[in-house]
Amino acid sequence: MSNIRVMMVDDEPLIRRLVKMEMNGRTAEVESGGVDGSVMRRVEMVDTFGSGPELMAALSGIEPPDYLLVDMEFQGEPTGGLAITRRLHERYPQVRVIIFSGRFDNPLPSEEGRTLRMHEVGRVVMEALANGASAFVSKNAVGGFSVENILRAIACLERGEECYFNYPVMLTLKEAAGRYFELVNNYDASCEVSDTERQLLLLEAAGCTASEISDRLGETDKTIQERQKDLSRRLGIVNKSAARVAKSICMGLISPADVRFLPRQ
Repeated sequence: MSNIRVMMVDDEPLIRRLVKMEMNGRTAEVESGGVDGSVMRRVEMVDTFGSGPELMAALSGIEPPDYLLVDMEFQGEPTGGLAITRRLHERYPQVRVIIFSGRFDNPLPSEEGRTLRMHEVGRVVMEALANGASAFVSKNAVGGFSVENILRAIACLERGEECYFNYPVMLTLKEAAGRYFELVNNYDASCEVSDTERQLLLLEAAGCTASEISDRLGETDKTIQERQKDLSRRLGIVNKSAARVAKSICMGLISPADVRFLPRQ
């Protein structure tokens, strides 16, 4: 049975040397195939590259690998590895891509840090999956960097799993999922708005007065004022237009991109 061939793209020469030396030096093997007829195959790092263009140029004249290990960050670009993943998947869809990065570590202790990290990880993971990635391995996994983390991902995929996430990535995704379901469970249907109420909020965001809003919506001043009071009650805030706009944006009822500011006369 042939070896499992792996290549790597990382802009850090030291990382490339360490991974290749450790992986090939330990003659590691993983189980490949299903329950029936599985075999042990050696994992071999056949080559490493410092950039995406170097990789694609090399692949034009050789057999593509079974797996490609891709660093997420290239020369200061936080998600530069996604472009490499996309180009490789378009040309060699049979190659399984493992994203290898320290950006997937468990969220930071502060509330702001956790929120930013969860948004980042969720966005990057979903984009990477859409562009052909199959696994996500942290460079800073528990116990420090180890080729064992990469081998575990390969073994999982060789057994037929569609995706693999190692421990730090799973912690972040678990917290993000928990917060999502918490928001769903606490969702208040009374905060849904009608098309007219949404237009009212957008006009408030644009700086219109109640009188101007009534003219544009074709309703009386009194009706608009009652609508504003009702919205404030349902949103649980004081009856101020700035508060209504801010809370509506936070809840996703309106988007800043939809606000059309009106020229003042």
